Amino acid sequence: MNRAHPLLPFAATLAGVAVFSLMDALMKGASMAVGAFSALLLRSLVGCLIATPLWLATRQVWPTRRAMRLHLLRGVVGGAMAFTFFWGIARLPLAEAIALSFIAPLAALYLAAILLGERIAKTAVAASLLGLAGVVVIAWGRLGSEASHPEATWGIAAVLASSLLYAWNLVLQRQQALVALPAEVTAFQNGIVALMLALFAPWFLAMPDADTAAWIAASAVLAVSASMVLSWAYRRAEAQALVPLEYTGFLWAGLFGWLFFREQLTVPTLVGAALIVVGCWIAAPRKRPEQSAA
Repeated sequence: MNRAHPLLPFAATLAGVAVFSLMDALMKGASMAVGAFSALLLRSLVGCLIATPLWLATRQVWPTRRAMRLHLLRGVVGGAMAFTFFWGIARLPLAEAIALSFIAPLAALYLAAILLGERIAKTAVAASLLGLAGVVVIAWGRLGSEASHPEATWGIAAVLASSLLYAWNLVLQRQQALVALPAEVTAFQNGIVALMLALFAPWFLAMPDADTAAWIAASAVLAVSASMVLSWAYRRAEAQALVPLEYTGFLWAGLFGWLFFREQLTVPTLVGAALIVVGCWIAAPRKRPEQSAA
């Protein structure tokens, strides 16, 4: 599809974020059961098995040097990002962890300007600040009303570290999307993370039971699907226009946190969610975004 509706990249990003949020919930349960390392390694292996045939079916040419360099770099950054995040959410309420992670889209706007040469629109900055304000309201309400987990401090530190890596990951995702198709991006992302973690498997791998293995397999399917959808979207619109939509992940985190872990929604959550939605509306462009060949 060379000429897509101008709102399709934004709809795809919203869908990708929702699917990733469900994956986060499944991975939180798996990380609590067998640890973040084992859950991430096994998820990456399954994801690689799913994505590689898709890549081979769409394009069997080996990636260019530039593309391979981006695959390796994002694989390392993404692996560290995912491990610290899953380790953190095993020790924090899911919605609270997602709220903390929203420092990433704000940082990514400026990384996109530095690394990609994108011009930061005033509306994008305003939308990100409004979304961040919503996150602050939600995080303040949660932290002020709930008892802290004994390891909450370490969990917060891990999520914040993951968020900084995620900001870089968002920019790399845009760079990858311009030189490789979604199936290739997803296959190499999962494969490189799996290879990197496999080096430490003899010391840290714990095998899951049947139920946990099912959660990990389902999370791999969700991760591959969301990665391909987001890669498609980032190929067709600038990172600074799509990044504010990452804030909607908190809405899904609140829902899945309640469904899976009985985490309660509060008035600050609803107020913050309203701010996030308004921020995303402001971020949506009023003209056709940049297009590129599929």
